Amino acid sequence: MSVTWQPSRMFLPFLVIILSLVSSLPLAAQAQNAPVTAIQSSEAEDENTSVAPQAAMDSSLPGVTNTSEQTQSSEALDANAAEVSTSISTSADSAEKAVPEVNVSPDTVAPTPAAAAKVKSAKGVTNKQAATNIPATKKVDETKKPAEKHWVYQYLDVDRLNVLIIIIFLLGFVSYFTFHAQRGKELFIRRISGLSALEDAVGRATEMGRGVLYIPGIMDMDDIQTIAGVTILGQVAKKTAEYDTPLYAPMTRSFVMSVAQEVVKQAYLEKGRPDAFRPDRINYLTDDQFGYVAGVSGIMMRDKPAACFYLGTFYAESLILAETGNSVGAIQIAGTAEPSQIPFFVAACDYTLIGEELFAASAYLSRNPKEVGSLKGQDISKIIIIAFIIIGTALISVAQTDIGVEYGINQLADNYMKLFK
Repeated sequence: MSVTWQPSRMFLPFLVIILSLVSSLPLAAQAQNAPVTAIQSSEAEDENTSVAPQAAMDSSLPGVTNTSEQTQSSEALDANAAEVSTSISTSADSAEKAVPEVNVSPDTVAPTPAAAAKVKSAKGVTNKQAATNIPATKKVDETKKPAEKHWVYQYLDVDRLNVLIIIIFLLGFVSYFTFHAQRGKELFIRRISGLSALEDAVGRATEMGRGVLYIPGIMDMDDIQTIAGVTILGQVAKKTAEYDTPLYAPMTRSFVMSVAQEVVKQAYLEKGRPDAFRPDRINYLTDDQFGYVAGVSGIMMRDKPAACFYLGTFYAESLILAETGNSVGAIQIAGTAEPSQIPFFVAACDYTLIGEELFAASAYLSRNPKEVGSLKGQDISKIIIIAFIIIGTALISVAQTDIGVEYGINQLADNYMKLFK
């Protein structure tokens, strides 16, 4: 269905003014003596008023002298103003002649005058031709429908394909090493000094007839470091059950206390010592940070444990606990992934697990095939990522030199970096 449009009579004066302004801009640019401000002021006045009468009125004012220079400049202004007036009247006549020839459709919504003026100025045609082109453009837009994408693109973001490849490789490495660990193959894990000293610390406490203090951090079970600390607690509990050594584990979260009790109970059952399990020694103190530190310090001063373990998330209380344990003569093993607290543990404790060593402790102690395979798979993936980083750094560095530009290494570097965007 064809759609035609005719501007309303109410918008006709505004349309004429806009068309006149557009047509007069080239003339104003060519006029060197007449500034643009003079043309705009003349267009703001009535259409039948010209610049020449205004110039005559200005010349008849008292106190104005007629010199040769003023006469020449006024003649130039009169000539330019006459050209502008002629162009304005011509544009107005052509617009008035073109408007009645356009047919109006009752279902058509009239666009704004600014839109019609934009169409005419862009294509240089009359209002009738511009109105005729509107439905044609609409038909072309309807016919140009985007091609339907393959069904794969509905479920897969191609721009993030590199993330999928990395995940597949990670799962492949973990599955490969887990399979070989379950088949009985010995997988090498780097020796961690703090974990190697765990058995010695429990043995020392047994020889001295004193207990072991274990703190899995001050955060709840939704923290990954707390989970790692509770997992290591199970391994320590097996040693204390084997040596019949008292185990104290005061908690700052009630839910962590419940989980720790079950973990320690299971460890004692596995060692065949369920009667030695004392749930009252794994108790809840308070959620307050420094109130908890005061309670733990009191336990240290009263029971004087021979071995203290701080494995989890710690903040300002780290140095207070470590100094108190050192004052009672305990061997201390600490570990956290908080960078700001590692220096305090290094200074005040005998052994410190730094960063990811805390998360690798469970696999290191238990030698569970699934945990060891997962640890090895992650290590291989990290090595590959580090290799990619080194290669990318080298390419970017060489690409900035003249040799890189000459041999096209800069293009290779750009393509390499696009793989990881």
